[in-house]
Amino acid sequence: MNNLWRDLPRPFFILAPMEAVTDVVFRSVVRRAGAPDIFFSEFTNATGWAAAGDRAIGMRLVKTDDENPIVAQLWGSVPDAMEKLSTHCASLGYDGIDINMGCPDSHAIKSGGGAAMCRTPELAGEMIAAAKKSGLPVSVKCRLGYSSVDEWRDWLGFLLRQDIVNLTIHLRTKKEMSKVPAHYELIDEIVALRDELAPQTLLTINGDIKDHAHGLELVAQHPGVDGVMIGRGIFHNPFAFVADADEPSKETLLEMLRYHLDIHDEWDTAEHPRKFDPLKRFFKVYIHSFPGAAELRDQLMHAKNTDEVRALLSRSYI
Repeated sequence: MNNLWRDLPRPFFILAPMEAVTDVVFRSVVRRAGAPDIFFSEFTNATGWAAAGDRAIGMRLVKTDDENPIVAQLWGSVPDAMEKLSTHCASLGYDGIDINMGCPDSHAIKSGGGAAMCRTPELAGEMIAAAKKSGLPVSVKCRLGYSSVDEWRDWLGFLLRQDIVNLTIHLRTKKEMSKVPAHYELIDEIVALRDELAPQTLLTINGDIKDHAHGLELVAQHPGVDGVMIGRGIFHNPFAFVADADEPSKETLLEMLRYHLDIHDEWDTAEHPRKFDPLKRFFKVYIHSFPGAAELRDQLMHAKNTDEVRALLSRSYI
């Protein structure tokens, strides 16, 4: 089995999967700014796909040939569905399968997926075994537990015994959401548990990591960490994966936004139309930290299409 994880630098950096954010369009923008070592797809529901096919998942698994390596992030609670979608992802050219066992979304929880998996470890093990039948390397993204931080040792210990290639840990519980600081104080103990139970499994940390420099700092402080996953940090700095990146200028940020608009329009087709309003969540990625940014962002939020955004950006130079 070809294993993308074996040849990665240490530490490696991953763009976190984020619903309605890390689609093929935004991944193209991040790649232009400075690509991570691994891309993940958006969360994709294996149960929905097995029941209704591609129309159930929209364009969540659409990717380009330039996104290498890229891992499909899947979720669900039906092993047979996980096996079928994992095998389909292999046929699409994905390099690996990552099972989301940490998403706190209520829909995922009610169906037994996402963070609900830590309450049903036996089922979680079946999901991992099902994904492995695809022939692709299988990894897991999880949280420390559901309600209590004290759950971490039993839950992570169980996952480490499943012989997965990588375990990414969002260093909070489901209950904590993102309301408290990530529990960096547990990293060394987690590394020790990994070393004891599954030294072959790579360990990736996630939660409150701002950028490349911050990730390197954490890895230096906690030897044994193999990878760093950045999520919300990309909203503060689209160049988060660039080593020693300077603070981007206004002109650079606006140029990146124009590129984002162009890629959005390229993927807005009659067969797969893209709504404009979801694009507005990205304006804060680019419009900040320069005089007049707040006013410009407010104006952009009232735009009705990409051409209106471009016109407002042109005026911003005056």
